[in-house]
Amino acid sequence: ETGKRYVFLTNNFKLSAKTIADIYKARWQVELFFKWIKQNLKIKSFVGTSKNAVMTQIWIALCIYLLLAFLKFQSKLQKSTQQILRLLQLNLFEKRDLMALLRGDPPCDNQPDINQMVLL
Repeated sequence: ETGKRYVFLTNNFKLSAKTIADIYKARWQVELFFKWIKQNLKIKSFVGTSKNAVMTQIWIALCIYLLLAFLKFQSKLQKSTQQILRLLQLNLFEKRDLMALLRGDPPCDNQPDINQMVLL
């Protein structure tokens, strides 16, 4: 596609050169995805060593990524996924409207919370 020539080493001589190149290209996309997860979702190491522990941690990271992508889509703002993640991390314990937070609206401290129990 780019006119550059690449050399791939393989021990599978039954597959064509094009198929081997496509496999490496797909693998590179997976590597880039996991690099992004490690950098942005803070998976530096796995908590457990069993297959179940590793798979659980990867699934949680994937769910977080999808939630962030959905928030980015819903907010229709030009913030990057990383900016949204940082904003959520900084405001983790703040009780605010999520879309107002993403828009950058100032917090309203004088609104009563209708979901809180009132003692009479």
